[in-house]
Amino acid sequence: MEKSFHMLLYRAFHAQRGALRPCLAQVGLGTGQPKLLGYLSSHGPSSQRRLADYFEIDPAAVCRMLDSLQKGGFVTRSADGQDKRRDRLEITPAGRQAYDAWQACCRQMEEQMLAGFAPEEREQFADYLSRAYCNLKTGKEEQP
Repeated sequence: MEKSFHMLLYRAFHAQRGALRPCLAQVGLGTGQPKLLGYLSSHGPSSQRRLADYFEIDPAAVCRMLDSLQKGGFVTRSADGQDKRRDRLEITPAGRQAYDAWQACCRQMEEQMLAGFAPEEREQFADYLSRAYCNLKTGKEEQP
């Protein structure tokens, strides 16, 4: 097995997705949808544009996910003229229930993934991942 950080992150990411995939179907959500529900749950009503900007994803992809979430009864959309990107999106009680179930699945997966890690190691690991993300987003490496 290759020990490069790139490959280790790739393998961990795909193992995580594989562990969570059955939960998506169980709660009735599609790939990428839980993060939208999470944002709406913690930040309140939002626009499609704000969601796309926050998650740095294509607005058309967000539109497709939101259309599906709306059809499933997980979000409501209040029209703001003819531009769907400005519509007010809000999580419904069914959306909150699905998101809570998703969060329970994530906590279970995290416990499995971090089995044997001491609390300090978990904290360090979270810090390392956060710093790596920031380095990639800014394009700069932190100097020791």
